[in-house]
Amino acid sequence: MTHIAYYRVSDKSQTIASQKALLMHPELIEHEYTDEGVSGAIVAANRPAFAEMMKFIRKGDTLHVYALDRLGRDSIDVQTTVRGLLAKGVMVQVNKLGLIADNDIGRMTVAILAQMAEMERARIMERTAAGRAVAFASLAATGKTHKGKESMGRKRTITEAEVLAFRGTGEGRKSIAETAKHFEVSDATIKRCLNPATRKPTKASQTA
Repeated sequence: MTHIAYYRVSDKSQTIASQKALLMHPELIEHEYTDEGVSGAIVAANRPAFAEMMKFIRKGDTLHVYALDRLGRDSIDVQTTVRGLLAKGVMVQVNKLGLIADNDIGRMTVAILAQMAEMERARIMERTAAGRAVAFASLAATGKTHKGKESMGRKRTITEAEVLAFRGTGEGRKSIAETAKHFEVSDATIKRCLNPATRKPTKASQTA
């Protein structure tokens, strides 16, 4: 059985000394993994050191962290991470919380985490619905959402015919910059539209 510690600090100017000091049974630690300068907004699985640690850790090992929030972006991610560790036969030692193992107490802890995750999902859905309601109301009243967009969906694809029709011909032909401004896209988008050879192939063309 191996004892492994995982630390994360958001800023490289920060140190992991305080996290080390708060670990339960620090004398047992044999391997350490640290994600420095990694935002807490990044899910655990996408953190370099954490991903490396997950490849190393084995059944019967114990992972030490000073707080549960080190194991995920939010309660949803923490729950997923803890479940994954328990499924591998790994125990999780958390400062002030104790040992989370695949037993009655451990399963109860995971159940609490799951409930927290469900509550967080509900809050996210509520915030999303409220945001859409405000956007729809603003769109109906002003023609733009509260964030200044002219529609609720993604911008429609601009066709070569539309670009050519707007630009016109001869001396009065609009420039690339004028055309991009009209369609509210970048100059590069207009150039790709006018030069089919530079466009990325669509799924349909790839399978044709």
